[in-house]
Amino acid sequence: MLDRQRQSTDTLQLDAATAAAKGNRDYQHDTVISGFAMGQSSGFVIIAGGRGENDSGGIASAITAAEFFCQIRMNDSALDVGLAKPGTILRAAAAAANRRLADERERSDDLTGMASTVVAPIIRHNRLSWLSVGNAPMFLCRNGSLRQLNKDHSMATQIDLMVKGGSMLPEVGRDHPDRNVLTSLLNGGEIAAIDCPQAPLALWPGDIIILGTDGLKRLDSSAILAILSEAPDAGSDVIARALLDALNNDDQGNVALAVIRLTLPRTDPAPIEADDLPVLASAEPDPPEPDPERQAYWYRGQKYYKD
Repeated sequence: MLDRQRQSTDTLQLDAATAAAKGNRDYQHDTVISGFAMGQSSGFVIIAGGRGENDSGGIASAITAAEFFCQIRMNDSALDVGLAKPGTILRAAAAAANRRLADERERSDDLTGMASTVVAPIIRHNRLSWLSVGNAPMFLCRNGSLRQLNKDHSMATQIDLMVKGGSMLPEVGRDHPDRNVLTSLLNGGEIAAIDCPQAPLALWPGDIIILGTDGLKRLDSSAILAILSEAPDAGSDVIARALLDALNNDDQGNVALAVIRLTLPRTDPAPIEADDLPVLASAEPDPPEPDPERQAYWYRGQKYYKD
């Protein structure tokens, strides 16, 4: 599944694409919703990664994405006039999604273990705000360098610190079975940690934002940079397809991702002035009407007037 949408902002053009693949799994537990509508000066993406048995993970991610979508859409006007901040809306969305998950778990014993991660960026007037819970990554590629913008709420962070401090061998940390154990997620209970910076991130022409569920992390940073460098002017849909192709292997599980490119908008040419066009022909002007008070006379068959 691949979807591409384009819009223009006040100063930058946003080219966004979303994609999802079930891989070799029986269920699709990941959900992605894009809100980059044509002609608007804002946009957002919600990517939720479900956790749970059978299809309960898919239910959890769908509930999470739907609640975020509704909360953001309901507050569009407030965001436009500055009566609400993106971070406030995103935190309210996380709380609403968590309440919905709690309600669903109470209704059915089959949904007891369901949970979801989420990463939800909002771009407004060339500024990026986001909220994330769990281990869904969001990267910024700028001037050939790749950075992860959001925090990782999993044991991988602690394991990497142990490797850096010398208390664990690199090869042990890289393949540690607890790397993907989450330290925070949405499951209807207390949310242990939320990454939602108060200040937005300034965006610039040429920036590329890539985000996805934890399945995207099967590609390391060098592989992502290699894909971007192979086609530096490629559209977001081309990049999204290349990322999916790179993830396509025998061990592929669920993945949902989004790619957002920021470029300068095309400048419309100046309008053509009609007076600047060559004149092909013009009608002769009508002769002036004679003044009845002027005295006329004839000379050699031609009528004249005395001044």
